Amino acid sequence: MVRRLRVVLLPVVLPVALLATGGCFATREDVRILQDDLTRMQAEQQSADSAHRAELERVIAQLGRADDTLRTLSARTTKWQGDVSENMYSLGQQLIQVEELTGQSQKQLGVMRASLEAQHATVAAPVGPVPGVGSASSVGQPPDTTRGGGGGPGPNQLFQLALDQLRRGSTGAARSGFTDLLRQYPNTDVAPDAHLYLAETYAQEGNAAVADSGYQDVIARYPTMPIAATALYRHAGVLAATGKVQAARDAYQDVIRKYPRSDEAVLAKDRLRDLK
Repeated sequence: MVRRLRVVLLPVVLPVALLATGGCFATREDVRILQDDLTRMQAEQQSADSAHRAELERVIAQLGRADDTLRTLSARTTKWQGDVSENMYSLGQQLIQVEELTGQSQKQLGVMRASLEAQHATVAAPVGPVPGVGSASSVGQPPDTTRGGGGGPGPNQLFQLALDQLRRGSTGAARSGFTDLLRQYPNTDVAPDAHLYLAETYAQEGNAAVADSGYQDVIARYPTMPIAATALYRHAGVLAATGKVQAARDAYQDVIRKYPRSDEAVLAKDRLRDLK
């Protein structure tokens, strides 16, 4: 600023000084020339200042537009994150509903099977001795309970009774029921579920080690059945709960790799994201 004043005032001060010291040497033409030079310099300076102001205003406008763009992108990103979180929550709720509906359907199916077995046992059980019927070889022989038609409960009845005990928190009674079922009907279609719920009786008692051993037994016995996905998922949960993070990660990844279409695979992906 001081330098600019010096440049501007120099043409004015110089002729005044010359006139003061030796007016005979300065003519009116010299003064006019100096004044023209001063006017030209002022115009050039004003033009430069105008260009600088215009450039500054252009830069400020560009910065303003960039700031508006960043604000818009930030708002869109925030909205997108909110939408994704809402969709993930909705998906989780839907999975929970599906699991609840599946559990209710299985329970209703078990009740229906147990009812049919009870009706079959009632119809098949002999009311009393019929004279003249039966051979000597069959007299005094115990009824054939392997088919569930000897008057006792069938496999589905036993399973439903044990499962009801487990849901009521009577883990000991439930364990006894599942054990009886597996001893009497080891090859029935409810045997895999009985093995899994037998392990669950220990899990509900807080005995994670024995429960996990049961889960691994289910995986080894029925590796190609859907029940294996459930057992492997719960095995991974035991590993995570006991601090074996890497082993839990590997188990969850095995669920996704071996049973990609199962509900447990979807849940395993969520657990992998949450697992620290």
